[in-house]
Amino acid sequence: MKFRRRSEKTEPAVAEPVDADEPAVVDGPFDIDDLPDDDVQRVDLGSLLIAPEEGRELRLQVDESSQAVQAVLLAGADGALELRAFAAPRNGDLWTEVRPQLAADLARRGGTATEREGRFGTELVCELSVQTPEGRAASQASRIIGINGPRWMLRGTFLGRPATDPESAAEWEESLTRVVIRRGDHAMPVGDPLPVVLPDSARRTTPGES
Repeated sequence: MKFRRRSEKTEPAVAEPVDADEPAVVDGPFDIDDLPDDDVQRVDLGSLLIAPEEGRELRLQVDESSQAVQAVLLAGADGALELRAFAAPRNGDLWTEVRPQLAADLARRGGTATEREGRFGTELVCELSVQTPEGRAASQASRIIGINGPRWMLRGTFLGRPATDPESAAEWEESLTRVVIRRGDHAMPVGDPLPVVLPDSARRTTPGES
């Protein structure tokens, strides 16, 4: 799916007067250069600016050995949204290239990944057998969404109810549309993760922590 901007309304059959002062409605997620004037005080994490969500906690998954941030997580009572941003070619479609790689990696780990069309374009619906902290086997469902932007790709992974329940997913998808990406002007290899800055107030988590 390409990063895009569009009005919520289709073009009318008969031209009507348009109020020039009325702002256009823009879908997100947004590039920093298209930051909407929505009065939202986002948490600045460097390459990702995240809107606070009532009832959800902002966490950063940090690799213990390197102390590098691996992902940003919005966690709630019914699930979570994991966010990762990557460098991408200016006019490329990195999500189309990465999608089969993600599916193959999941298959190597004994899981399944099925493509389907969703709100943001082609997404992956995944299932993976995992072990609970108590040592029991369980099945973990997830939905992976990729959105191509100007020289970046945002990958969002829905976990818990948002991965399986359409009613719950709608609210979480709105959270994804409020994300802002700051790519920066520096050169980076395609596919490299965009750096995330750790604020003092953020909670650090290790991968796999609930």
